[in-house]
Amino acid sequence: MPSFDVVSEVDMHELTNAVDQANKEVGTRYDFKGTGAIYEQSESDVTMTGDATFQLAQMLDIFRVKLSRRGVDVDCMDVQKSEQSGMKVKQKILIKDGLDSESAKKIIKAIKEKKLKVQAQIQKDQVRVTGKKRDELQAVMAMLKAEGLGVPLQFKNFRD
Repeated sequence: MPSFDVVSEVDMHELTNAVDQANKEVGTRYDFKGTGAIYEQSESDVTMTGDATFQLAQMLDIFRVKLSRRGVDVDCMDVQKSEQSGMKVKQKILIKDGLDSESAKKIIKAIKEKKLKVQAQIQKDQVRVTGKKRDELQAVMAMLKAEGLGVPLQFKNFRD
C-alpha cells in the first residue's frame, strides 16, 4: 500500500549557518556598533543578547530573515520572554525539532475530519499515513500544508 511519513525536522547545520550570518550582520550594522549584541547557539536553542528590548526585536527580525533564506521554516521557533540580567537583556529562542505527541494528535485529527480514505498512526516522532490510492495521499499532503498546524512539516519516505 502507498504510504508516507509526516515529520518535523530542522537542519541543524543550516541553523548554525543562519546564526553565523545573523552575528555577522549585527556586527556590521551601524545601529548595533559597540552594543555587544550577539547570538549564541547551544544544542536546540539560540540566545540573543542585547542592550535593550527594542534591539532584541530587531535581532529577531534579522534572525527570521536569515533562517528563511537558508531554507529553515520559521515555524520551528518558540520565542520565549526576554529577561533582564544586569545591563543586558537576553531572550531565548527554542528550536522545535520532531513532532511532539500533541502535534501528532492534531495531524491525525485533521486527517480524520476530512474523511479521506487513509489511515494515520503515530510512530515515535512521526506520523505514518497509508492509503490505497496515491491521489488520496497527495490530497492529505496538500491539506496538511494548507492547515497551518504551527509546526514545520516535511513529507518523507513516499512509497508507491
